[in-house]
Amino acid sequence: MILLGMFGPSEVIVLLFLVILVFLFPLIMLINVLQSEFEGNDKIMWVLLIIFLPFIGALLYYLMGRDRRIK
Repeated sequence: MILLGMFGPSEVIVLLFLVILVFLFPLIMLINVLQSEFEGNDKIMWVLLIIFLPFIGALLYYLMGRDRRIK
């Protein structure tokens, strides 16, 4: 708790927001991949990418992969 004593309330809020974002965003994208339909092995590729490179994989899926889903 001494570490938190060096930060003010605004820094703690920003830090908590970033921690939640880093953990929550990949989880939401992983759930989105698992609920969607893809052609071939695309679903497996996106799941592995999000699991092994959580934030980068989720960001790549958000920017590129969602357009590749089967409607």
